[in-house]
Amino acid sequence: MTQITEAQLEAIKGLAQGLTRVDHPTPVLEVPSDYDMKFENVSFTSMDGISLSAWYIPAENSNKLIICNHPMTFNRSGFPGHLEPWSAFSDVRVNFHKVYKALHDAGYNILTYDLRNHGKSDSADNNVCGVGLLEYQDVIGAIQYVQGHHQLKNMTVGLFNPCAGGDAAMVAMTKHPEYFEGIKAFVCPQPASMHIMSQVTLNGMGLGDYLDLLDEEQVKLGGFKSSEMSPHHYAPNVKIPTFIIQVKDDVWTIPDDVQTTYDLIGTQDKKLFWIEGTTKRFDGYNYFGENPEMMIEWFDRYMK
Repeated sequence: MTQITEAQLEAIKGLAQGLTRVDHPTPVLEVPSDYDMKFENVSFTSMDGISLSAWYIPAENSNKLIICNHPMTFNRSGFPGHLEPWSAFSDVRVNFHKVYKALHDAGYNILTYDLRNHGKSDSADNNVCGVGLLEYQDVIGAIQYVQGHHQLKNMTVGLFNPCAGGDAAMVAMTKHPEYFEGIKAFVCPQPASMHIMSQVTLNGMGLGDYLDLLDEEQVKLGGFKSSEMSPHHYAPNVKIPTFIIQVKDDVWTIPDDVQTTYDLIGTQDKKLFWIEGTTKRFDGYNYFGENPEMMIEWFDRYMK
């Protein structure tokens, strides 16, 4: 390995900053009523006491509830990739309201919340994102809120948790499985392993030999090593019927990573669907908003 230059070191430090901290949350641009859904602004606390901002979207005469969260850098509304400066990160607008609308019209109540340091939820952990290692406490907080709510506690519950939100759910299932005994189904678009995504990013920057250095910089910022932030460590403890989708030619990762996560999931009631025809990761987050049939079928099957 050649001696790293000052410019290369600064590039790695900048990448570590972007992968570790959420200092400027993306704005929540729309609300469910913009899509003809009545909703309530609600809030609850994470397992460690962080205030989380949420929407409750009721469906008439329904006793079924989907708890939703989102990927890193997003919020419960989605991602404003159609606007600057966020378009520089990804030029795809992600709209989770379409997912909620599909679920709502299929007879599901929805509780969707911003993870810590995202959207309108409170900041925590010095704005560090653990890609599930910290946020699992938010997943449990949402379940605690449901279990303590006079109306919601009687509902059949499923999870829609994409990417880092899905990783957080898997960590939560590992650390506190008792909260998931009544959860009937889990839909997890694009679970992410940061050691894979970081390596792919470094390769694209011509810095593929410096993953260890990137890890050092992330730890200095209060974060974690990339290898620690992987669902591979936690997927065996997922016992809930689980449906994963993934953009097959996603330029941010490799198919083998998601295949490994899927293979490790600790239930035989599981399904993996590859999205083809695009290389853009963020197209995968929009998939169920545009094509909700398989998602609805999965929840319908296990949430009777």
